[in-house]
Amino acid sequence: MHREKICIAVGEGHIDGTFAVPRTGVPGILFVHGWSGSQQGDLKRAKVIAELGCVCLTFDLRGHAATEAMRMNVTPRQNLHDLVAAYDALAGHPMVDSSAMAVIGASYGAYLATILTSFRPVRWLSLRVPALYRDEHWALAKGQLDRLDLTAYRNSTVGPDDNRALAACSRFQGDVLTIESEHDDLVPHTTIANYLAAFRQARSLTYRVIEGADHGLSEKEFSEAYSSLLLGWVREMVLGAR
Repeated sequence: MHREKICIAVGEGHIDGTFAVPRTGVPGILFVHGWSGSQQGDLKRAKVIAELGCVCLTFDLRGHAATEAMRMNVTPRQNLHDLVAAYDALAGHPMVDSSAMAVIGASYGAYLATILTSFRPVRWLSLRVPALYRDEHWALAKGQLDRLDLTAYRNSTVGPDDNRALAACSRFQGDVLTIESEHDDLVPHTTIANYLAAFRQARSLTYRVIEGADHGLSEKEFSEAYSSLLLGWVREMVLGAR
């Protein structure tokens, strides 16, 4: 907080005043949807968090929503470029403190969010059911990957030395929230365990399981449970640090 002296005109004279102004702006929070999703799934949560005093940005990755025609040809590398561009747009907002950036990702979006931390400063990172992909898939069309191969890979023990996303996690020094769905048929517990083990330098690591939930939070109660966990974490970590 700093002070700015001002003169306030009153009739033919003036009075003295002092602004008490925060030294920084407000936190910026970037939402990254999962594969086959869109920003529509994030808008409600973004609105609630924005009302707490944050600037939130949701966006559609290429291959989704208006660019769905690209779905079968877009690559993770291209989608990371989308994410970096969205991050830069949020960090450049005049109200945002670029040193107070949070990224909230789900599934494929969570995977991309971890890699983003290798290229841009992120202070808070929320990962819901983070997916995992082979490094060899990086420049391949995401929509054409072998599902059986992905399932086998996600059920294997993988470390930071063997995966770019986990390597990024091992270097991350901020606060992390990792959320698992109890009955996830796409991201098994082994994948979640790989992520948790990779966060070796995190300032804090919060891990929660949504009981009974599937990957996409298809029931209202599962979606509400996630919203409650996320909101509580944002209040504690993001706003608490301010």
